[in-house]
Amino acid sequence: MTDRFDAMAAFVAVADAEGFAPAARRLGLSSSAVTRLVAGLEDRLGLRLLQRTTRRVALTDAGARFLIRARRILADLREAEDSAAAERAAPSGHLVVAAPVMFGRLHAGPLVCEFLSQHPDLTAELTLSDRYIDLVEEGVDVALRIGHLEDSTLVARRVGETRRVWVAAPDYLARAGMPAAPEDIAGHRIIHSTSLGAEPAWTFWRDGVAEKHAIAPRYVTNSIDAALWHAGQGGGIAKTLAYQAEDAVRSGRLRLVLEAFEPPPLPIQFVYPSARLLSAKVRGLVDLALATRSWRFVSLGA
Repeated sequence: MTDRFDAMAAFVAVADAEGFAPAARRLGLSSSAVTRLVAGLEDRLGLRLLQRTTRRVALTDAGARFLIRARRILADLREAEDSAAAERAAPSGHLVVAAPVMFGRLHAGPLVCEFLSQHPDLTAELTLSDRYIDLVEEGVDVALRIGHLEDSTLVARRVGETRRVWVAAPDYLARAGMPAAPEDIAGHRIIHSTSLGAEPAWTFWRDGVAEKHAIAPRYVTNSIDAALWHAGQGGGIAKTLAYQAEDAVRSGRLRLVLEAFEPPPLPIQFVYPSARLLSAKVRGLVDLALATRSWRFVSLGA
C-alpha cells in the first residue's frame, strides 16, 4: 500500500513539474526511481497516464482524470496523518480505562474524571472488574493492575504499591485474643474474600520465606467491601489490601494483625499494549496520576 501512495505522489509531481527530472528533484529521488514508480502505477492500472516526448511530458485524457482523483486521495491521506499527529500531541478521542472494582471506585474513577475536566475534546469509559481483562481483545487503552505483570506483551508503568494485610475489629481481638504467629489463625474466625484469590489458604512470610496456611472460613464473599464490613462487626480476621482497609484502620474500626508476617508489597501499575507511539490520552492520564496521586499504601498508622 505504501508503494501505491509513493507511486501516486510521483505521478502527481511529474504532472505538476511537467517532467521526470524536476519531479525527482522535488521528491528527493533519482529520475530512474520516479520513472519506475510511474511505470509501475500505469502497469497496475492498465492505462497510459503520461505521454513522453524528448522535450516534455503531457497528461493523457485518462491521466488528467486520474490526476484529479490522485490529488484527492493524497490530500485525504495528509489529513488523516495530520489528525493522528494532533491526537498524539493533545488528548482527544475516546479513552477506555479498566481497573479493579474497589481501586476504581476510590482512586481510578476520580483520576479519570479530573482528566476529563482538563480535556474537553476527550470522552472516557471506565470498566471496573476484578477479573483479568485482555486489553487488546476488549478494546481497553490502559488498565490499572495490582500485582506483578505476568503478560510479557504488555508495558507496565509503576505508580504505587500496596501492602497485603490482615485486620480484625478491636472488640473481636479483645474476646478472641491477638494472634502472635500464622499458626494461631487456626483458633480464630476467618473471613475470606475470593476477590483476592479463590484458594482457601493464606500465604505469610517468615524470615523471608513464604509459608502457606490452609484456612477454614466461617464467612466467604466475593466482595471485599462485604468482608471488611463483617470484620468491622466483630466477625473475625480478614485478609485485604492496605488501600482497601486504610480508612477503617486509621479510624480505629479495624486493627492490623500479624504485621511481622506480611508478604512484600505489591506494585500498582498502569499497563498498556505498547510503548511505541503511545497516544496522548494514555500518556496524559499516566502523567496526571504520577503528578497528583500518592498511591503508596505502605503506612497505615493512625
